[in-house]
Amino acid sequence: MLNIVAKPTASFYLKLTEPRFLIRRKAYTLAQIRFFPTGEPCFQRPLRSNRTHILSLASTGSAFASLSTASKAVIPETKASYPQQRRVSLVYEPPKTGLVASLPKTWIPYAELVRLDKPTGTYYLFFPCLFSTLMAATYSGASAPVVFSTTLLFFTGALVMRGAGCTVNDLWDRNLDPHVARTRLRPIARGAVAPSQAVVFTGFQLLAGLAILLQFPTSCLYYGIPSLVLVATYPLAKRITHYPQFVLGLTFSWGALMGFPALGVDIMADSTVAKAACLLYSSCVSWTVLYDMIYAHMDIKDDAKAGIKSIALRHYKETKVVLSGLAVVQIGSLAAAGMVIGTSPVFFIGSCGSAAVTLGIMIWKVKLKDVNNCWWWFKNGAWLTGGGIAAGLLGEYVLQESGNNRKAFEEELL
Repeated sequence: MLNIVAKPTASFYLKLTEPRFLIRRKAYTLAQIRFFPTGEPCFQRPLRSNRTHILSLASTGSAFASLSTASKAVIPETKASYPQQRRVSLVYEPPKTGLVASLPKTWIPYAELVRLDKPTGTYYLFFPCLFSTLMAATYSGASAPVVFSTTLLFFTGALVMRGAGCTVNDLWDRNLDPHVARTRLRPIARGAVAPSQAVVFTGFQLLAGLAILLQFPTSCLYYGIPSLVLVATYPLAKRITHYPQFVLGLTFSWGALMGFPALGVDIMADSTVAKAACLLYSSCVSWTVLYDMIYAHMDIKDDAKAGIKSIALRHYKETKVVLSGLAVVQIGSLAAAGMVIGTSPVFFIGSCGSAAVTLGIMIWKVKLKDVNNCWWWFKNGAWLTGGGIAAGLLGEYVLQESGNNRKAFEEELL
């Protein structure tokens, strides 16, 4: 690992304590350093240099290299000149609390690779599945035990496939992640997991995903397998377009199409269901682009330096206008889906109303230049907006189910 020891004199030192980490990054041995007013150093970004001979000092596993502040690698700045730059640790520290910390040490890199310690992405992948399951249950009158078991399968599938998507993403980005403060210590980027190991691991995850998919009706195979193309190609989108979030939206929202066939409702055979599913899918895509645009603001400076494209960079000056437009599309499409299948005011007030309130507050309150604030809204927005929509759909399902049960009871009495 790389430790930086700052001194008030005209030099600083680089301590090399893990040669493998540095050798894998041998083209980026010098680092730009800036100092906070307290004198504390903060790693900013790698700097290409021909002075790779510094690495030869690390052959014994521990060495020191001195570098004069006359070098351009030292950039004196004040905290005010970069107010929202996060202080990023250069040294990887294994987790000390939580589920991942309790795993065997050899498992930890793989648990981090699938973001087991950061489940927010799993929730965002699961919610479209939950929305479509509850909407399909309302339309078809599926029993509560069937809806519950289907929901559990979808959550397990979201957990597995989100992990596979993260692994594929890190494989694609293994040469970009070292340039971004938030991602430079990911398992592949820091050398804890080799690319070949990650490929094998991805294969096992996909097999697990297939095993879960086979628990659904056979028709789900035809709807589910095409999503793998989007899973594999999303990381490529950030290299060729400023709108990779749209590709992510198409990928993460695929579950909005899966709930219907999972409950035996054929999308292709019923035009009403087809319209509702497409409108729900559109709503979820807009929601994904919205929350991921906020997420992209966390890395906006590093993305610009590394040449990574994003909607946040493309529309930096009018971000909240774009977010507002996405919210309108999301809520409008959601309401239209409810109208198509004939939902009651419970859905419109519970789902659409809660989405309008939570998204409005988030767009108003989020501080796009504050990394921690963006993360808070991204993490909690899953439950604020997604939970509200799900609660409205659940209320609609309970209302419809209780009405059906009452009718059945009355028919028995007659």
